[in-house]
Amino acid sequence: MATNRTFTMIKPDAVGNNYIGPILAKINEAGFRIVAMKYTKLSPEAAGKFYEVHKARPFYGELVEYMSSGAIVAAILEKDNAVADFRKLIGATDPAKAEPGTIRNLFAKSIAANAVHGSDSDENADAEGNFFFAGSERF
Repeated sequence: MATNRTFTMIKPDAVGNNYIGPILAKINEAGFRIVAMKYTKLSPEAAGKFYEVHKARPFYGELVEYMSSGAIVAAILEKDNAVADFRKLIGATDPAKAEPGTIRNLFAKSIAANAVHGSDSDENADAEGNFFFAGSERF
């Protein structure tokens, strides 16, 4: 059964390009409520732990380096069918293949610098949200 929460990160490329406001506006316009949010920077160790599931993949080192290269905005979002609806809102990983009007179509530079992370399952949304936020930080 689908839950009503998902997790997202606005990635270093989008933060560096001053897209935080426009991305949050798209999220709000799509009917998501922000339950928790923080502006932070991942250390290489924290980025490595967050993306540990990809440790055996050839892109892992570059991913960790990229995700610790600048500030990010982490957030837990709430809406009915949150995971699936957010994945639709952000669009395909490759911004060239993302539907017009999606976050990645509008704000991503490349497959690697794709502006936002979005959880791919209810279980991952819960784990990823717990990585960044204590219960007392959720509203």
